[in-house]
Amino acid sequence: MKRSMRVLVFTHMYPTTKNPAWGIFVQQQVESLIREGVQVEVLHIDTTKSKWLYLWSFLPLIIKAYKEKYDLVHAHYVFAGLVARSQFRTPIVVTHHGDEALLGWQSPLCWLVSRLVDKTIAVSQPIKDAINLTGTVVIPCGVDFDLFKPMDQSEARIALGLPQEKKLILFVGDISKSLKRADLVQDTVSYLQSQGKKVDLVIAYKQPYQTIPLYMNACDVMVLPSEREGSPQVVKEAMACNLPIIVSDVGDVKDVIAGVENCFICKRDVMDIAEKITVVLQNPCRTNGREMTSRYELSAIAKRIISVYEEVTRKKHIT
Repeated sequence: MKRSMRVLVFTHMYPTTKNPAWGIFVQQQVESLIREGVQVEVLHIDTTKSKWLYLWSFLPLIIKAYKEKYDLVHAHYVFAGLVARSQFRTPIVVTHHGDEALLGWQSPLCWLVSRLVDKTIAVSQPIKDAINLTGTVVIPCGVDFDLFKPMDQSEARIALGLPQEKKLILFVGDISKSLKRADLVQDTVSYLQSQGKKVDLVIAYKQPYQTIPLYMNACDVMVLPSEREGSPQVVKEAMACNLPIIVSDVGDVKDVIAGVENCFICKRDVMDIAEKITVVLQNPCRTNGREMTSRYELSAIAKRIISVYEEVTRKKHIT
């Protein structure tokens, strides 16, 4: 690896004091690259304050790119990629993270920006297929295996004030986003309770990121029946905690849970989800997810990204 490599990471999603979990997967990737010897500087324009900041972000990006001597700019998400392409001095790598590349009005923009930059990373095969560009590489975001790890269930429940005697079904995500289908999980738990099952639903929403591993260890199964996902980070994080998972066939989850015991693909249907929850609860073993998904550990992912950086910088020097 070229240890003196200098990279500008440009993103509109990055943790802030007000929203410390916003884009934390980008921050984790940055920190893992630094640990591998890459010199990384982050340019974060917080567009949650105003959508007009997308336009304003052209100025600081251009100033940075022409004032400093970077080996490349790594842009996260489509709009960061478009802004980054406003300059041609420095090569650009763009990562497409979410389902905006699959459907909706942003999908054509993702297709376009991938053809304007020097290299495209997709976090899952479906996103790569949607981009339909030779040379696109699939590299999912990594998981912090030091944070997400198996813990004693009883102790995790005590820490969160959760009951010891019930089976706990976990939903992690924004319940206000209809695509996440929290309503299906709520309906399924209500149905199981009507059948006399001693189960409760635990929703981890607007919780500190550092507490999510506690929830994953405290609960017996996580359910995520989303309509669409790019590469749901929460699934890989649950894998690292050896938590059984029931998830709809979105993004790369079929590959992520392949060969992992006590994990199932579900239909977006109450009866199907209830049936699979029942199977999991009748076999109350944790999974072998951590062992099976070690390829998602942060350092492993960082090394793959560095390989992309090296490819891009080699081409720059050749031309």
